[in-house]
Amino acid sequence: MSTTGKPNPLLRANAIAELTAFAFNHPLNPNSEIHLRSLSTMTGLQRLGISIGRVPPGKESFVYHFHHTEEEFIYILSGRGIAEIGDEEFEVGPGDFMGFTAPSVGHNLRNPFDQDLVYLMGGEHRDMEIGEFPRHRKRLIRSRDQFHLADDNDLKVFFK
Repeated sequence: MSTTGKPNPLLRANAIAELTAFAFNHPLNPNSEIHLRSLSTMTGLQRLGISIGRVPPGKESFVYHFHHTEEEFIYILSGRGIAEIGDEEFEVGPGDFMGFTAPSVGHNLRNPFDQDLVYLMGGEHRDMEIGEFPRHRKRLIRSRDQFHLADDNDLKVFFK
């Protein structure tokens, strides 16, 4: 915090290195393990989410998914990974950038290599978002800070 009580817009490298990482395992992927350090939270950003993610060897970031309304990006800082984008796979490494428009193509990252995969990730944080997990036939519906998971089979047409 700054002396004004507002978050400081400058986050120094040493402070970033000291941030406690939040470990996340996606509930739809038993091989998901990512450690996140939120830069946006520390600087008070409200409409953007920016984090540094670290995926250990042999693990995956999340689960194959896509977004309906929020754009996101990934910029590889160190290590190597396999980016699954649509129906293709690409080896990615330091300096590679991925940008996903909305609605986006399905994507996920996995790390089959022997070093940590570290990347900067970010995207919009709108009041409403729908994320799809097409291989699981499920959707995540987020309204502000409430998250709902729905099976595609349970969705009914409400209005045409």
